[in-house]
Amino acid sequence: METENNRNKLIAGVAVATLVLGGGGIMLGRTMFAPETTAAAAAPAEEAEEEGHVEGQILMEESRAKAAGIVTEALQSGGLGAEILAQGVVASTPEGEAVLTARADGAVVRINRQLGDFVRAGEALAVMESRDAASIAAERSSASANLALARSTYAREKKLFDAKVTARQDLEGAQAALAAAEAEARRSQSAASAAKVSGDGRTLGVVSLISGRVTKADAKLGSYVLAGTELFRVSDPNRIQINASVLAADARRIKPGDTAVIELLGGETVTAVVRSATPSLDPDSKTATIVLTPQGIGGLTPGQGLRARIKPRGGGDSALIALPEEAVQTVEGKEVVFVKTAKGFQSTTVVTGKRGGGRIEIVDGLKPGAVVVTKGAFMLKAELGKGEAEH
Repeated sequence: METENNRNKLIAGVAVATLVLGGGGIMLGRTMFAPETTAAAAAPAEEAEEEGHVEGQILMEESRAKAAGIVTEALQSGGLGAEILAQGVVASTPEGEAVLTARADGAVVRINRQLGDFVRAGEALAVMESRDAASIAAERSSASANLALARSTYAREKKLFDAKVTARQDLEGAQAALAAAEAEARRSQSAASAAKVSGDGRTLGVVSLISGRVTKADAKLGSYVLAGTELFRVSDPNRIQINASVLAADARRIKPGDTAVIELLGGETVTAVVRSATPSLDPDSKTATIVLTPQGIGGLTPGQGLRARIKPRGGGDSALIALPEEAVQTVEGKEVVFVKTAKGFQSTTVVTGKRGGGRIEIVDGLKPGAVVVTKGAFMLKAELGKGEAEH
């Protein structure tokens, strides 16, 4: 009996110990695992906060970048040795500018267009009174009368010849006279049309040969001018070229079809192609003129001075790239260049080489075709510093 009671007490003690250990286990579990659960729940929040952020990335819309004065340029292969720097000036092409002169002596009685006005080809910019206008009109009338007489004579001789009344010699004479009268009529009519002679033969017009804008206007109302006096100049803004001056040694490296980059005020650039080169040197400057055709005319005006970077094919090291020194910035001890992306700009670490003429070679880190910031990189560096500090 006593043995059975001891057995029951032992069973009861084991049960109590089990309950105590079980409760302790529950409390221990709450103490040890609850903080881990809280940290695990907080981790996704922190990851969400960092999600979408790329180191060195600057989010910026294109409109904002443009307003901030940031200028980009597509990279072309070729180091400093491949570039020929030249000073140039924007000029009208030979067919892009017309000099309008007085066709005869006379007085300016009407001015239809002023400086800066747009004119169309064949439009009269001014009207002159001239005795020569009357002469041109008289020649036109006389030629028309002679032509009518020659036609009538030929028709009569043709009838007589067909009726075997006159000889072939008379018909051929009438035919030759008709041809001469037709040629004179065409000449007099062309002269009258070119001079814009009025119907009464008193006035003639100063006519533009091309469509464009008036860039020079020297005609004065009432002034008497001689034949050949320049009165207006008209330029077509869509027909322009760039005349760049280079040394003789550099000119021998340049061939038609070579590419060039035109640097404008504000840091913007325009691509161009070499059209031709003068075969001789200017006697004063001892330089050759390279004619460039710009790919687009935005920002270019005749008479404007600029700098051109001509890149001969096969010149220099094609594995290198040259950029303005301003494009390379130092961030945390590393030289970086800002590359344009769909969402803004991305800083890219580069290895630089030689410097000269305000430009610097990129030995490694960039490839031709990439669009990089050439002006305003310092501002992006400041934006990058603020963004990294926030993160």
